[in-house]
Amino acid sequence: MQLRSLGLAGVATFAVAFPASSHHSHGAYAMTEYTEIEGVVTELYWINPHAWIYLEVVEEDAQSALWALESAGATSLVAGGVSREDVSVGDTISVRCHQLRDGSPGCLLGFVTTADGVEKEWD
Repeated sequence: MQLRSLGLAGVATFAVAFPASSHHSHGAYAMTEYTEIEGVVTELYWINPHAWIYLEVVEEDAQSALWALESAGATSLVAGGVSREDVSVGDTISVRCHQLRDGSPGCLLGFVTTADGVEKEWD
């Protein structure tokens, strides 16, 4: 009887913990279209589960805006051929990304083109 209770407790624990390990939705982003922006990297966080680039972008009205760009995690980026040295603070880059649905300055990265013209997928 104790073994059965222990087994049920283990299954219940797994059932509760498993959803926590799954990936979250990208529902906050307009996934059907790309936004193209260019700017200067002000911060770079090479971390898991998502790496982040903060990009200072000069808008059409000549005002500066700080964009938060979410990408795949560092481990996935390396597996896809992206190196931590590809982008550094101070670099000017161009990106194609899926902007936040609410129009605020944030994106889910698709592609990053560095100053030397090399484009890599960051998602």
